Amino acid sequence: MSIDTATATSTLDLLVGIFQDVLGLTDLTAETDFYEAGGDSLTAFQITGRLQEALGVDVPVSLVFAYPTPKDLAEVVDADFGTA
Repeated sequence: MSIDTATATSTLDLLVGIFQDVLGLTDLTAETDFYEAGGDSLTAFQITGRLQEALGVDVPVSLVFAYPTPKDLAEVVDADFGTA
């Protein structure tokens, strides 16, 4: 079941929902690797675009490649951009 990104309670919940929607995988978890799930440069840009819409911060697409799981990316986004 896809997480509703409009009602996500944390950056991690938000990212799991975005990854699920963008990659089309409803069973994707916080530990799912972006590359192993079929992610590519286009989907990485879609993820950062959705993050920017949801959080109002410009997240570099390189972070998706450097931190390829929703859990790792959420930790970096929270640390670098001060989101909750």
